[in-house]
Parts: sequence; structure tokens; C-alpha cells
Amino acid sequence: MPGIKDKVAIITGASSGLGEATAHRLAQAGAKLMLAALREAGSERR
Repeated sequence: MPGIKDKVAIITGASSGLGEATAHRLAQAGAKLMLAALREAGSERR
């Protein structure tokens, strides 16, 4: 993902599914993340 390094991304639904996968991918690309989720489940895996 060119051009995403040091950009800020807000991810909703970050505890599972597409939100979780998107958060992982953006973090690997160097983005700064703000994560939001209704459930705490899954957040303990990090």
C-alpha cells in the first residue's frame, strides 16, 4: 500500500472480520491506527 505510511486510519469493527484484517494490513504498511469495536473479544490477541 504505497502512500499509507504515517497516515492515520480509523477502523471500526476492529475486533474481528474485515475490520480486524484491515487493521492488520494497515499496521503492516506503517499506518497509525485508531481502533473501535463493540466487543472486547479478539483485542486480547494483540
